[in-house]
Amino acid sequence: MSDREPREAMGTAQPAQSASTFPSTEEFEAFYLEFTPKLVGFLVRQGARLPIAAEIAQDTMLKAFRKWAEISNPPAWTRRVASRELIRHLSRAEADLCEDVPEPSPLLSSPDAAVEWEQQQDLLRLLADLPPRQRQIMAWKYYGHSPTEIADELGISPETVRSSLRKARLMLAARLAPREEREDR
Repeated sequence: MSDREPREAMGTAQPAQSASTFPSTEEFEAFYLEFTPKLVGFLVRQGARLPIAAEIAQDTMLKAFRKWAEISNPPAWTRRVASRELIRHLSRAEADLCEDVPEPSPLLSSPDAAVEWEQQQDLLRLLADLPPRQRQIMAWKYYGHSPTEIADELGISPETVRSSLRKARLMLAARLAPREEREDR
C-alpha cells in the first residue's frame, strides 16, 4: 500500500485533515528560496559570521515550515525568531580572537552576490562597533521596518527604537567623518 492511498483503505479511518492544517509546500518553497538569503544578510548585519547566520537561517526556516499555517507575516516572523536565536548564540559564544575567512555558501547564489557581500564589509565593520541592541535595530531598519514595527517585533517602545536609531546614526556619522576627510586629501 502506498503512502498516498487514503487511510480508510487500511481499515483505520482517520478524520480528514483540512488543507489549512498542512503548509502549502509550493508557497513555502517560494518563500524559502526568495527569503533565506535575505535572512542570512539580516543576521550578518547584526554581527553573525556567515556560517552561523546560514545555520540560524536554516533552523529558522525549519521552524517556519512547521508553523507555516499559523504565520501571518513570514518575513517579520522569521526575522524575529532568527534575531532571538542569534542573541542566544552570541550570549553563549566565547570571544573570537581572530576573524575567520568566510566559507563558501550555497546561499550566495552567484558571483555577484559575493561581490555585493564584499562591498558590505565596511558597513559591517562599522555596525560591529555598535552596542548589540543598536545593531539589531539598525538591521531591522535596513530591511525597511518602521520604528513602530521594530518596537512591536522586539517588545520595546517606539521611543526606545527611535532613540537607539538616533544614537547609532550619530556614532556611525562620527566614525565616517574622519574617513571622508582622509579621502578628500
